[in-house]
Amino acid sequence: MCGRFDIHSAIEIISRIFQVDVVAADIRPSYNIAPSQNIGIIVNDGGQNLLISGRWGFLPFWAKEKQTAYSMIIARAETVDSNRSYKDALTHHRCLIPADGFYEWLKQDKLKIPYYTRLKTKNPMGFAGLYNTWKSPEGEEIQTCTIITTDANSLMASIHNRMPVILHEGDFKLWLDPSEHGKDVLRPLLKPFPSEELETYRVTPKVNSVKYNHPDNIEPIP
Repeated sequence: MCGRFDIHSAIEIISRIFQVDVVAADIRPSYNIAPSQNIGIIVNDGGQNLLISGRWGFLPFWAKEKQTAYSMIIARAETVDSNRSYKDALTHHRCLIPADGFYEWLKQDKLKIPYYTRLKTKNPMGFAGLYNTWKSPEGEEIQTCTIITTDANSLMASIHNRMPVILHEGDFKLWLDPSEHGKDVLRPLLKPFPSEELETYRVTPKVNSVKYNHPDNIEPIP
């Protein structure tokens, strides 16, 4: 499903892979990113790719309070173009969310065993995301975002039945292109990432606690 992920690559690496023109946010390494936290997102504005900050948890225009975001950390690829909360963002406000990897939990009896998944290249990956500038009834403006998920590939299926939509670098430009609105062009991108390009392994149960934010979260254990 992707309820947690990490980003630790240097800004220089992120900027190169995602072709960022302007860095407008202070994105620091974090090994246990959770919903409601501010994360780095990449948007195209005026032909430039901007790295900005957004709160993880989408707030559609009709939301009356911030708490709505807690139930909107992900958007399902199968319904994203028909869901009233997301369909306008799919047309006009698509973003990339850089991550070095993501966590998923395997349930065994009463245990939840954490696994970490990353690209075999160890480069940062780009989640397909949506963003929105929400305005509260009091006039407060918040930049918010969500991660699109799809069916698990064969690698992830033994752990969970869903996974984030990971885009290939060659599709970054198309996904961010503000002039592209066609569902027939965008929907084919929202598919499971090839298993052979990913690796997944078991990690420390310390990551179960959001408060534990340490590089050893992503180290493999037996």
